Amino acid sequence: MKKIFVSIVLSISLLKASADEGMWLPMLLGQQVYNDMVKKGLKLTKEQLYSINKSSLKDAIIIFNGGCTGEIVSNQGLIFTNHHCGYGAIANASSVEHNYLKDGFYAYNKDQEIKSEITVQFLEKIVDVTKDVEEAVKGLAWADRIKKLPEVLKMITDKVEDKENGLGGRIYSMFKGNQYIMYVYKTYNDIRLVGTPPESVGKFGGDTDNWEWPRHTGDFSIFRVYAAKDGEPAAYSTENVPLKPKHFLPVSIKGIKDGDYAMIYGYPGGTNRYETSFGVKLKNEIENPSLVGLRDMRLKYMHEQMVKDPAIKLKLAENYARIANYWKFFDGETKQLLKFKTFEQKQQYEQAFIKWAKNKPAYGNIFAEYAKNYESWTPYSKHRQYINEGIVGSPLAAFAATLIPLEDALINKGAESAEFKKAMAAATSKRKAFLDAEDRPSDEKILAAVGMMFYTDIDKNQHPEDFYENLSKTYGDLNDEATYKKWAKDIFTNTIFLDDAKWDAFAAKPEASILQNDPAYIFAGTFVKNYNKKYAPLYTAFVDKNNELGKAYMKGIMEMNPDAVKKMYPDANFSMRVSYGNVKSYKPRDAVQYDYICTGKGIIEKYKAGDYEFDLPSKQIELMKKKDFGQYIDKGRNDLVVNFITTNDITGGNSGSPVIDANGNLIGLAFDGNYEALSHKIAFDKDLNRTICVDVRYVLWCIDKLGGAKNIIDELKLVK
Repeated sequence: MKKIFVSIVLSISLLKASADEGMWLPMLLGQQVYNDMVKKGLKLTKEQLYSINKSSLKDAIIIFNGGCTGEIVSNQGLIFTNHHCGYGAIANASSVEHNYLKDGFYAYNKDQEIKSEITVQFLEKIVDVTKDVEEAVKGLAWADRIKKLPEVLKMITDKVEDKENGLGGRIYSMFKGNQYIMYVYKTYNDIRLVGTPPESVGKFGGDTDNWEWPRHTGDFSIFRVYAAKDGEPAAYSTENVPLKPKHFLPVSIKGIKDGDYAMIYGYPGGTNRYETSFGVKLKNEIENPSLVGLRDMRLKYMHEQMVKDPAIKLKLAENYARIANYWKFFDGETKQLLKFKTFEQKQQYEQAFIKWAKNKPAYGNIFAEYAKNYESWTPYSKHRQYINEGIVGSPLAAFAATLIPLEDALINKGAESAEFKKAMAAATSKRKAFLDAEDRPSDEKILAAVGMMFYTDIDKNQHPEDFYENLSKTYGDLNDEATYKKWAKDIFTNTIFLDDAKWDAFAAKPEASILQNDPAYIFAGTFVKNYNKKYAPLYTAFVDKNNELGKAYMKGIMEMNPDAVKKMYPDANFSMRVSYGNVKSYKPRDAVQYDYICTGKGIIEKYKAGDYEFDLPSKQIELMKKKDFGQYIDKGRNDLVVNFITTNDITGGNSGSPVIDANGNLIGLAFDGNYEALSHKIAFDKDLNRTICVDVRYVLWCIDKLGGAKNIIDELKLVK
């Protein structure tokens, strides 16, 4: 699921957010930005958007499970977020006998709510600490600066840390290290599952519809925050009570129309809109194609097994969904970057910058240095992708690679050392988690395929020494798939990691040679150590230099265009942001006009009984055919609105974010972007960018009519 300045077009226009682009820091909303929000229809004051001393919208917005956004929708700590954000918790609560992932679940009273391992974080305050940071690293060379920076940041956050009350600080680098802002959070650990639609609703359309519009997905799930009786964070306990929040969002069932104001609060994970043309070229030519190809292979083999057995589907569901989501994203991103000539646009702007910087010592050599840095790293970029997405894309190899520190501890400290015993306990715990999620048939095929793909696609000079020569001697032709299948089968047959008796014997009498002779460890260890020794230092140097140049480039951009600074904002970095825009239809291409909503009629048209992606509960089909929509009906359409689109600027991490109307009411949940604008991490498209949202009326209909959980509806403050 789920952008900072525009695709660089002409000089100054590139530095200012245009149209509905912008992920703004709620504390630092400039008057010009706020005025634009009002022009678009906002009816709230600045203080209602963000306040330290009074409750405001920001108090209803939470970090959900460390990677998504959620919102509080009742005075009893009820949370709405996306189905795919709660997916892991739903899967973990499920079994073959009680398959909540497949069948859905609703708690009809609080006693039925299910414990989870999820945490949520509320934002307490935001503090600009730039001055403190810069004073502490003043005068240091870049290498010394980056070494000292973690210590400096920790020193600042230590001052606000209060573990007993769940308080902690996190400092975010803004504008490529030209500004540092600390967000102070309060973390709650007792979060319980309250409701989820069946997976066929929550993931309706599956991978086929992912990132696509029109869309008909009920992407929501419901949780609740519990706290100690004094309202403070507490570990799970039956004595805990629902949290009484500082603020919660009323829920509007008035409906929406084309042009309505829409605002999204949340935690966008990452954009890189100040990326250089060098970075775009590397992404288009090497990084994205490699990632897409490797994930395509992994998904293929996982899917083969998932369709055979509900238990295997349940086991692999969360991992499959994670891999699939960004497989399609990066494929679409490359296509859009090429289509919109983002590389050429970046180059055009950079030439203007180079001309401006010509006689300025602080900026004159930036792009010559960029060129050298990319030239040094590019030959090894594919190798890094093949390690991260290929070699450790095999769950067995990924687990084996985690044992490298165990081998080091055994060799250097010995089996009796406290360090080794700690590493051994950690390894045993990781092994259990690995086995719980492992599907041997798919993993064996993945391992065989990646072994061959690495041999074929990666420069032979970068191969681990003697690995493929030895494989050839034992198994045969390195250009033959059968060679790698035999090799992979032997690994899975002979590794101690899949054999409880052998693992227990190793744990009881550990010897380094046992690990060193294990075929799975040989494979993973050989490739990962080869990369870590030879190429990881090159990547670190590449990133450090890019960061140094990026900070200088960003500072130069601001000096070059001082008038544009008021309408600039930092890249997304999982700090709270607000974006604003409108509900809006669009034309993706010639002769095609997309409406701003999708309805129940479209669900019926897509429905395929028994299909892996387009099946639905029979009760839902029956209710929709009868048009039993209750108070959630859209009277103008005489139908149920399922999804709608807005022009809001979001990215990954915004999944589950509330879509809020001009008066501060919840109208939907953001869950995706559209395929035509998947270049949004690098360049925002003012004409085609759309955020795909599940209409809150569909959420409530699923809870009430489909799930029979009127108790949840009664808890909400409905605006009619």
